[in-house]
Amino acid sequence: MSIHSEKIKVLEKKARDVRMDALKMVAEAGSGHSAGPLGMADVFVAFYFHILNHRPKDPLWEKRDRLILSNGHIVPVRYATMHHAGYDITKDELKTLRKLGSRLEGHPDIKRIPAMETSSGPLGEGLSQACGFAMARRINNKEHDYTIYCFMSDGEQQEGMTWEAAMFAGKQKFDNFIGIIDRNNIQIDGFTEDIMPLESLKAKYEAFGWYVMEMNAHNIGEIVATVEEAKSVHQKPVLIIAHTTPGKGVEYMEDDYKWHGVPPGKGPEDKVPQSEQLKRALEDLKSS
Repeated sequence: MSIHSEKIKVLEKKARDVRMDALKMVAEAGSGHSAGPLGMADVFVAFYFHILNHRPKDPLWEKRDRLILSNGHIVPVRYATMHHAGYDITKDELKTLRKLGSRLEGHPDIKRIPAMETSSGPLGEGLSQACGFAMARRINNKEHDYTIYCFMSDGEQQEGMTWEAAMFAGKQKFDNFIGIIDRNNIQIDGFTEDIMPLESLKAKYEAFGWYVMEMNAHNIGEIVATVEEAKSVHQKPVLIIAHTTPGKGVEYMEDDYKWHGVPPGKGPEDKVPQSEQLKRALEDLKSS
């Protein structure tokens, strides 16, 4: 699963395109989340273009890797990445995000797009869902046929259900089971360590029997190498703490929790007027 430097350059450009599409989507919708999708674009591109075992033209292929998105509010980055990866989501359909009758709801709906694997919205449920997938895989004697990934936010680590699932996964010693926390340090009301301190996440998951790793989630080579190492771990679940910058690539959004849940055009005007926000954001991304 190693990756060459030339492919890294290609994927870095792809991540920039995905960021631009995700921002255009939420701006067109007039609602949605900006900071998280920008922060996770490199991870999604690394997965859909290099890491995942999947078939865009056969999205329910039995041996596909399962990717459960627990923090469903960042789904615009998943829709945009799947479009670029060749799934049945057109450029025009991206513009329908959050609109009445659209398949592209503000949080993923498995009934509208089965390739989402699960529906999500209420935070904290994804890891429990992933454990259900893992138990079903074990019952069907397919534990080594595919890998289950669960993407989570750091804010949802404040949810009790998450820790029940973490204990369960540790007890079950799931193979090919990898959780990834988007550690961007923000949530809707402020910084996580001010709202409800999370650290040490590493020590907490290790106490429940997980193998814990950390990575710079804006370095595609490091993302690939970290996941490759995670897949070599057996007889215990793996957690990767992915250090991200919320609003990555847009100077006025980076590390500002106020951009957690608003689109350009409706965000705070302390740095950029609303009428200029989308234009300025796209300019930043084009020059990155």
